Amino acid sequence: MRLSILAGDASFRRYFRVLADDGRTWVLMDAPPDKEDVGPFLAVRDWLADAGVRAPGLIAADPGAGFLLLEDFGDATWAAHLAAGGDARPLVDDAFAQLARMQASRPSFDLPVFGVSRMRAECDLYLDWYLPRVAGRAPTESERRGFHAALAPVLEALAALPRAPAHLDFHSRNLMLPPDGLPLGVIDFQDAVMGPVTYDAASLLYDCYQDYPEAARRGWSEAFFAGLPRDARAAFGDADGWHRALRRTALQRHIKAIGIFARLAHRDGKRRFLDEIPLTRKHLLEELDWLAEAGLAVGEDAVRLLRLPPAG
Repeated sequence: MRLSILAGDASFRRYFRVLADDGRTWVLMDAPPDKEDVGPFLAVRDWLADAGVRAPGLIAADPGAGFLLLEDFGDATWAAHLAAGGDARPLVDDAFAQLARMQASRPSFDLPVFGVSRMRAECDLYLDWYLPRVAGRAPTESERRGFHAALAPVLEALAALPRAPAHLDFHSRNLMLPPDGLPLGVIDFQDAVMGPVTYDAASLLYDCYQDYPEAARRGWSEAFFAGLPRDARAAFGDADGWHRALRRTALQRHIKAIGIFARLAHRDGKRRFLDEIPLTRKHLLEELDWLAEAGLAVGEDAVRLLRLPPAG
């Protein structure tokens, strides 16, 4: 039996592939107990599997030591599939089907609520890490207050949307194409919340790591909206109302992601995440422009800081 290290995620967890002499493989998660609690991962994994989402099977567990032995979905992420010239359409259809099952289910435990205070704390990562460490411009207290006030209507509008269970990182690097094909394998789900029904769809269609044509995004957005339960659709009025909410959701997520990438690089020494900032900033600026054209302009006190480029 042999071990080989796998690419890690944005946490303290490490992953290894376990290769048996007969060719079978599994994934070993090593989550240091003093830094990572595997309890939420196990609880969410069990709920998702019961809901019909393809979470990795659990082979063995030693929660006290932080070790989990999991089903191996292989190395082909959604992102890798597209990079190799693969078709996105079957993946989108499958992701939407799994997302619909997840949103229709309810776990037996309480998911944290993704409300205004948490959204604001996530946006603060942009102020605390991107601006001083990447843009070279520490915001003043007055600028921080203006930033919060300008974003408040956006965050309050998102918090007022219908809520559903949300993966929170439902994107192309957390959706796997297993060797046996679809359905997609879903990973990195331990931070699931009850949040805006738009959240996971925005994570997927306005992915930090992909740059889909807007026409494709809009078509996929309308397809997902058409599949929502009637009461959820009614809350948005029509597909246009849904898409406006989706773009606002993507804006908040991109602000958060840029802050996280900067923190990973400058606090945790994971410098490779700086390479993710340019595309995410491109998406962020597109959201600001699109929202302004749609009559949903963000306050200038936030826009001024959100448009600051990396130093140098």
